[in-house]
Amino acid sequence: MNPISSYDFDAGVLMRQYPPRWQDPKKLHIFQMACSSEAPFEGQIAYRRWAVEPPPRRVPARGRFAIHPGTYTYGLSADSGSTAWHVNFADAQLFRYYSSSLMAQDELQVAEHPILGSLREALVACGHAPQTVGFGRTPSPITISGIQRRVAFDTSPNPAAGRPRGLYGQEFEHAALAQVESATKPLDFPTITNILAMAAPTGSGDYIREDLAYILNTAYTGFLAARQESERLGRKDTRPVIHTGFWGCGAFGGHRMLMTLLQALAGDLAEVDIEFWAFNQQGFEVAEEAIRVYENMLQVSFSTSEILEGMLQSKFRWGVPDGN
Repeated sequence: MNPISSYDFDAGVLMRQYPPRWQDPKKLHIFQMACSSEAPFEGQIAYRRWAVEPPPRRVPARGRFAIHPGTYTYGLSADSGSTAWHVNFADAQLFRYYSSSLMAQDELQVAEHPILGSLREALVACGHAPQTVGFGRTPSPITISGIQRRVAFDTSPNPAAGRPRGLYGQEFEHAALAQVESATKPLDFPTITNILAMAAPTGSGDYIREDLAYILNTAYTGFLAARQESERLGRKDTRPVIHTGFWGCGAFGGHRMLMTLLQALAGDLAEVDIEFWAFNQQGFEVAEEAIRVYENMLQVSFSTSEILEGMLQSKFRWGVPDGN
């Protein structure tokens, strides 16, 4: 599988030539805190955009699917020898709102990994706006490797710290600067993150066959690209680990159980392992039930088309976007 767009950058040069352009003063303050350590912006950033790849006709084998009740920790995977990838629940225009007063998952990743703001500025300047959906509503997932995570930003509710409603989504816009500062922890020794950006579709009513195919094709292509990039990075002997969650189930109104099912199927087809972050106990139970349903499907057939048909017959319905 060859990327349709490929760029490599030196992080130090990228930050100097294309610094992020922060519109929101609170995000500027987070960035200043991210720059407060003596650690330089360094390393090689590899940006790849991928054309959609049709999945195999049969599931080759059942992979590992671990469920956690919290949110991304960006720590080591269960197999520390594996290459870890964190899914960015992307807009069609990747990082488009990074500098605004919004703080959904895409913007949060840029706040913690500010070189991503520089990356968008550089790509736009050279006439390549990073798009996770191409012409004709065609998925085009993006992989970005070698990204420094320079701060940890806590969006969770914390009454004791003066953040009773947390700082996620629209709460960030209304937060005081002191609340934002208290939620920001600079990392003296930045860690390295690899990101897989995929945009989920929106819809209403019952999911139709084309919806399921679109979602599976997107996730499979993204997971396969992450596996291929892991091999390029020198990890051919271990399965990559994809950190994901209820992709497309917030602002896009996706069905949480169905999106879990489809990602489990995509992971097995691409031969990667999944670390699924379910946000809370309720989400944990939804994901657990989804995996039970998926494993029951595999008892009947390993055919990709038959598994999709079983999902279609379950009559999943689109939800309502959460506004974040």
